[in-house]
This record gives sequence, structure tokens and C-alpha cells, in this order.
Amino acid sequence: MRDCYIVGAADFAPARFAPAAGDLVIAADAGILHLERAGVRPDIVLGDFDSLGRVPDFPDVEVSPVRKDDTDSMLAARRAVERGCRRLLFFGCLGGKRLDHTLANIQTLAWCAGQGAEAYLIGEGYCLTALAGGRSLTFDPRCAGDFSVFCLGEDARGVTERGLSYELEGADLTAHFPLGVSNSFTRVSAAVSVERGTLIVYWQDNPTLPLPEMGRI
Repeated sequence: MRDCYIVGAADFAPARFAPAAGDLVIAADAGILHLERAGVRPDIVLGDFDSLGRVPDFPDVEVSPVRKDDTDSMLAARRAVERGCRRLLFFGCLGGKRLDHTLANIQTLAWCAGQGAEAYLIGEGYCLTALAGGRSLTFDPRCAGDFSVFCLGEDARGVTERGLSYELEGADLTAHFPLGVSNSFTRVSAAVSVERGTLIVYWQDNPTLPLPEMGRI
């Protein structure tokens, strides 16, 4: 599977940042500064460059207008999917001064899930992903800490959570009540699945462990 590493301008958590040969690396706007500090040359640099304040001198740069529908992270996600990447890892796309961009990036996770791609927002000690209907996530039994799920959009139906402190079996979650918040791992293999709708899944991340395995129900 070809991975894509997308780097934005917000808080950068480097522990899982390890692109391999053949992976695609995209800098979104001022995310190029994180890559320069890490000594990593991106394959693509794109954005409106309002954060960076200049268009970088780079052979493969895509300049977009400030007034546009897509955020820079969304543009990067589109390029990644167009180039055949099936797993997208977003760094520098959480926190910072723009909560609205964090929310936009969570919605971008759902767009990726709708394209059949896995996508993860990587923070400092935590991760988020979107789980589309008919899919499941299975976690390493060594995982510990907090775990939460949230319905995004229409009702999430047939939600099952196993191996967690609070278990669910075929439950329905809505976007109007945070029933899925503040669960926790129990040191056994945990799994979550949804039959219809979309879940945003949050967990405390241990970067020494693999990311959860996404599969079909």
C-alpha cells in the first residue's frame, strides 16, 4: 500500500512521521517549514501560501487562490487519492490557533473514507480517523488510555464496540448527543465497527504500536 504523508502548518507531532521509499510527501502551505526542519524533501508543495507568506522556490509547486472551496489540507488529500494513495497520514493538521481548520480536517477524514481511503490525523499523543459504514477498526491489545467515537452527519447505525470499558452491540449514535465519549482500552484487542453512517474515532496513541487495522465487517 502506498502511503501519503501530508504536512500542514499547525502543531507537528513527529513520532509517526516515517515516510518510506515510494511514499508520497505533500507540504500544505507552511507545512513545508516542518519538513525543512526534519530534513525531508516533499514531492509536492501546494496551497494558497497565506500562512507561509511567499510562494516557495520548488520544482513541483501548485499555487491556489486564497478564495477557494478546498482548504490546503483538502487539496492535498485530493492529490493523494488522485495519485493512488490508499492511506493518508496528516501531520501538522491539529491544534494551533485555528480550531476551524481542525474541524475542517476532521471533515476531510470523512471525505477520505468516502473515497475508500484510510486517513489519520496524527497529534501529540492522540489520533483520529473516520470509519465509514461497513468498516471496522481493530486495535493492538497493548493500547491503553482514552477512546471515543462520535457520529458525523446522519445517524451512525449498528455501532459495535468490543474489548473496551463500555461495550456496544448494534447501537445507533446521533450527531446530537456524545454518547460515545470517554471510553477506554482494557489491554485486550479492541474493535469498533459501524454498519451505516460515519464515525469519527479518537484514541490515545502510542507511536511505538502499529496504527489500527481497518477492515470490512
